[in-house]
Formats: sequence, structure tokens, C-alpha cells
Amino acid sequence: MATIYDKRGRKISQGENSYWKTHPLQVKTAKEVGREDAIYLHAEIAALVKLKDWSRAHSILVERYDVHGNPKMAKPCKICHRALIKAGIHVIEHT
Repeated sequence: MATIYDKRGRKISQGENSYWKTHPLQVKTAKEVGREDAIYLHAEIAALVKLKDWSRAHSILVERYDVHGNPKMAKPCKICHRALIKAGIHVIEHT
């Protein structure tokens, strides 16, 4: 799960991984980093797609949980990191 916040800490968008959906932003950014196979929507990019005005975005929190709801290590992949920087999000937090 990825949650984008504005400068005041208010949640303004949220996204989850999808194993059946894609988006042109996902495909384009995956190609830019040499991962043409990674076309399915990642949580970070899903959150960006839902957010109409990227200039409002200040930070993002990336979280991952196992099947029991326990927090797991989470970090944006190369694709998502590139998309977040292009969107102007430089505060990237993860569990």
C-alpha cells in the first residue's frame, strides 16, 4: 500500500498493487528503467494516478504486510522511485 500526503500531513491519495490492471505511466516508467516486463500497477504509481494534482504531493508512505497483517520490509522499486521523483515527491518513507 502507498499513501501520499500533502505538506500538512493530510492523506490525499492511496494506492495498492494490482496484478490485473496497468496504466501508461507504469508501462512508460518500467521501460525507462529497463523493466519492460513490470507492467502491472504498483501501489506507488496507483496512488499517483489517482492524484489529479501532483503539485499537492509532499510525501509518500510505502507499507507492506504479510498474510497475517504483520508489517514487512517495504521500499519503492526502481520503477516507482523514478516515478515519484518525476512527480516531485522527495520525502519517501517506508516500513
